[in-house]
Amino acid sequence: MKLTRFVLAAAIAAACGSALAADPITQRQDVFKDYKKTFGTMGDMVKGKTPYDKAEFAKLAAHMEVISKQPWQYFTPGTDKGKTGAKAEIWSKGAEWKQEISKHEAATAELAKVAATGDLAAIKPAFGKVGQTCKSCHDTFRKPD
Repeated sequence: MKLTRFVLAAAIAAACGSALAADPITQRQDVFKDYKKTFGTMGDMVKGKTPYDKAEFAKLAAHMEVISKQPWQYFTPGTDKGKTGAKAEIWSKGAEWKQEISKHEAATAELAKVAATGDLAAIKPAFGKVGQTCKSCHDTFRKPD
């Protein structure tokens, strides 16, 4: 009987954990936390705060290109409620929001391409462009912190 209760409790705990992991707000926030960490590390190299490492920067830029495609799927209807920085304009101005996404994905792809060359002088403006696309989207579609 105790074993049955334990198995049942474990199953409930696993189901709750799966439900939390499936929360679209949490999933997109996790991607954006990865963005912030990755972009911050790259920014430190671009600004000379940490030594520029060609291979590491190229790896980070390639990672950024991959994750730039991930968070958008988690902006599902109804996820403008709760603990989120997402503004309702994401859903009411969907076409404009998708244009911002396209610009951002193109900028991250260009950064990854340029980063593969290792040319820091060429990387700096490409890195800046990614930052501009982030800001442009945040200005319209993200609540202030």
